[in-house]
Amino acid sequence: MSNVATRFAPSPTGALHIGGVRTALFCWLYSKNKKGSFHLRIEDTDKERSKDKHKIQIIESLKWIGIEYDGDLYIQSTKINDHIAVADQMLNDGHAYKCYCSTEEIEEQKKRAKQKKLPYIYSRKCRELHKSDAPKNIKPVVRFKSKIEGFSVLKDLVQGDVKVENKTIEDFIILRNDGTPTYNLSATVDDHKMNMTHIIRGDDHKINSFKQIQIYQSMKWVLPSFAHIPLIHTLEGKKLSKRDNASTFDDYSKIGIMPDALRNYLLRLGWSYKDKEIFTLEESIKYFNFEGIGKSPSKLDISRILSMNEYYIKNISEEELYNHFVQYCELYKEKILTEKEKKLKISLTFLKNKAKTLEDIYNNAKYIISDHVSFNVEDLKLIDDKAKKIISEFAIKVKELKNINKEILEPIMRDLIDKNKTNFKGIGQPLRVALTGSKFGPGLYDIIISLDKEEIIKRLGNKILS
Repeated sequence: MSNVATRFAPSPTGALHIGGVRTALFCWLYSKNKKGSFHLRIEDTDKERSKDKHKIQIIESLKWIGIEYDGDLYIQSTKINDHIAVADQMLNDGHAYKCYCSTEEIEEQKKRAKQKKLPYIYSRKCRELHKSDAPKNIKPVVRFKSKIEGFSVLKDLVQGDVKVENKTIEDFIILRNDGTPTYNLSATVDDHKMNMTHIIRGDDHKINSFKQIQIYQSMKWVLPSFAHIPLIHTLEGKKLSKRDNASTFDDYSKIGIMPDALRNYLLRLGWSYKDKEIFTLEESIKYFNFEGIGKSPSKLDISRILSMNEYYIKNISEEELYNHFVQYCELYKEKILTEKEKKLKISLTFLKNKAKTLEDIYNNAKYIISDHVSFNVEDLKLIDDKAKKIISEFAIKVKELKNINKEILEPIMRDLIDKNKTNFKGIGQPLRVALTGSKFGPGLYDIIISLDKEEIIKRLGNKILS
């Protein structure tokens, strides 16, 4: 076998879709498993909708999850002349023809097909039109002359043999009437020019593959292998679209899903290897194959993503977790000051407790990150006269302490409970609100021990609480 070469070919017309990330991952893993190359092609021929910011986001997103492309970035819009040259060659060789049908004619054909509840297929009216009979005042499109007789079989590496009647594949347009190439022409020419050996993509592209195979055959090019991955659906079983919540890649990084966790989840979304759930990057490359890809759509489950992320939060080293946390905060929240680093690192053991995302850790750590306490208005209502008395009494006790640890704090807490005829919640809630601004968060002892004595006294003496 020649060296395996795969590609991911997104359009920079919007944020990278989570389904696209999985396709890129499968392409990348297969090429690396076969010690081949993985390439990135930006299909930016839609000039109105293509944006540089989307191109940058695609590249950065793939890099973030661990996918780096080989060779140079391939920009489709710079290759338009190559695509047109192939269309001209197919015209000369009789594999394509000029079509002069008006938009109104085509719409009428579509309308009639709809009325008969049949899929629309162009009538092939201009297929045998003689050059001398061609209208002079109409700019034609160029259509590929598809096969009419017999069947075509796609030997799909995931789906198995897929058979279609050739007459159901219309004479598709390869050049628009303004002379620009269409997707099926451009993608095919680019795949050939890039020497792609395997085309791996969503199974909504199967009909495109039949069209593109015919272009390969008409040009007598070496045919690549095709693998079509079942699509990702919502939990309700509908095709996932960019309009769905949590459908774009950024939706996950913004809430603090870590790259290894998301990559591991996407790997297992429609692929399996024995009963293994957790894969290192090296194991992902080693074990990935087409045999493990299922034939049915996968359902995107945010609860499973959170569960996977929680696993990584609990099981990676705290040094690595802290680095992820700092990067996340700088990107989406706020820069962590150097003087807070030591305290945050020491506190990470409890800050990560019950956290499913880096955002959860941030919310738990806000009282450390900021010296200013921002009070939750509803929680501030808990500070009644009895709560103020508890806060005041505890502040007096803290001032007398030389060291602060759990063994020293426990008898103080018991004494406060007895004096105020309450329970641990009765003293814990007001103290937590006073120290962090919220009744929610880490354990009370952890909060107190993580703050300096002077900081504790300062917060307990906040005028808002008096």
